[in-house]
Amino acid sequence: MRSYLVRENDTLRAFTDAHDPQASLCFGALLRAREIRVNGVRVDGDVPLAPGDEVRYYLTPAQEKKLAFTPLYEDGNVLVLDKESGVSSEAVFCALSRGGETHFIHRLDRNTEGLMIFARNAAAEEELLAAFRERRVRKVYLALVVGRMTGRGVEEAYLEKDGAHSLVRVSDRPRGERIVTEYEAVEARGECTLVRVTLHTGKTHQIRAHLAYLGHPVLGDGKYGDFAANKKLHAARQRLLAKELHVEGRGVLAYLAERTFVSPKKL
Repeated sequence: MRSYLVRENDTLRAFTDAHDPQASLCFGALLRAREIRVNGVRVDGDVPLAPGDEVRYYLTPAQEKKLAFTPLYEDGNVLVLDKESGVSSEAVFCALSRGGETHFIHRLDRNTEGLMIFARNAAAEEELLAAFRERRVRKVYLALVVGRMTGRGVEEAYLEKDGAHSLVRVSDRPRGERIVTEYEAVEARGECTLVRVTLHTGKTHQIRAHLAYLGHPVLGDGKYGDFAANKKLHAARQRLLAKELHVEGRGVLAYLAERTFVSPKKL
C-alpha cells in the first residue's frame, strides 16, 4: 500500500502522475479494480482532490514489480533512464527527486517510451537546458506507422496548439511554430512501416501530429492515429520509442559529447 497526503486542489489522475510512477503506470487497472481509496473510500474515476485528502494505492505484487523506468547511466551530473509507455514524465521526476537532487530537463508523452535525461546538480541543469535550447541535443525515435513509407526525407510544416482540446494541429500555413522532422523508412511490417525519425525541432506532439499530417500516423496513437487501423491491428498502445539521445555537452558536461545513449528496447 502507498499513501500520500494532498497539499493543494488537484485531480486524482494529475496527482497520481505527479507522485507515483508505479501507480501512474497502473492507474487504469487500479481504477477498474477499485484499488484506489480517497479518505478511505474506494473510487473508480478521476475524482477531484482537496488539501488534506489522503490517497492510498493498493498495488498487486505483479504491479509492484512492473518497472516504470530503468536507469541506464548515472554519474554526479546526469541520469539517463528508459521510461516505459504509460508512465508520465512528471511521475518519474517525482520518484527520482526522492532519491536526491534532481532537475527536470525535458519530457516524453505518457505513451511514448524511451530515453530521458535528468540533471543531478544546478550546473548540469544549466548546461543541459542550454544544450536543448541551442539544439545541441540529437534525439532519434523509432515509430511504427500505418501504411507504406519509403525512402527518406526532411519535412517542414507549421504547428499550432489547441489548448482547449489538448492537441496540436499541423498545416502548411505559416501560422504557429515551424517544425522540421526528418524520417527514414527502415522496413515494411505488414500494413505498417518502421520509421527512424530525427527531430530538428522539438515541439509538443511533433512526431505524432506531423506523421499523421503526412498520412502515416503512429500505430496505436489514440489522439492523432488511424482508429480503424488501430482496432484492426489490435494496437492498444502507441508504437513510438525515443531510441537515441546525444548531447553535445560543453563545460561541466563536455564529456557527454563522446557518447550516444541508446535504448535497448525494440518496436
